[in-house]
Amino acid sequence: MTTRKNSGGTTAAPPRAKRATASGAASERRDHLVKLAAEIFARKGFQATTVREIANEAGILSGSLYHHFDSKETIVDEVLSTFLDDLIARYRAALDTGGDPRSALTEMVRIGFSTLEPHRAAITVMQNDWNYLRQFDRFNYLVKAEDEVEQMWVRQIKAGQAAGQFRADVDPKLTYRMIRDTIWVAVRWFRPGGRLNTSGLAEHYVTVLFDGLAKGERTSQKG
Repeated sequence: MTTRKNSGGTTAAPPRAKRATASGAASERRDHLVKLAAEIFARKGFQATTVREIANEAGILSGSLYHHFDSKETIVDEVLSTFLDDLIARYRAALDTGGDPRSALTEMVRIGFSTLEPHRAAITVMQNDWNYLRQFDRFNYLVKAEDEVEQMWVRQIKAGQAAGQFRADVDPKLTYRMIRDTIWVAVRWFRPGGRLNTSGLAEHYVTVLFDGLAKGERTSQKG
């Protein structure tokens, strides 16, 4: 960084505009490195990825990467926390509208599918490296976030059952986990630009979820 000397011979700080520009450039560079590393984690797996590989992909030396992050754990921490913060904030906002349980679950399904593109790498890392990461104290928030999300869904399913909107003969927690897995596993086969976008996927799933597949009399309870 270039400094200036004032008339008294002391070193003066660079102009505020230049400092802001430098800070903005550093932030953009950092964001770029996070996204790049996330793609490598998703492709190779977190454990198999090295700091050197991330640096090579970015076209920098490993030492330069450490200028932004102290470890690859810090990078994946940012990848996952950004995804979970966004997801949970949107779930909370959907529930705060005070809609009925069916409307709330419909919106939560839409939110889940809408994350497949912007958070594709994070979702993939969650699926592939969840059991490994959760053993470390710094990733305790993963379990807490999972529990909070599960409680949100289960409460709405139970509320829908109490209101007579949903069948009373289904297990709320099991139902939530089936919904959860359907949404997140889609990241493995969904391809942007295909026949359906994430909005179309969500609407199709909502139809199957609430209207079912079979026509006519229910057969699930017949032996």
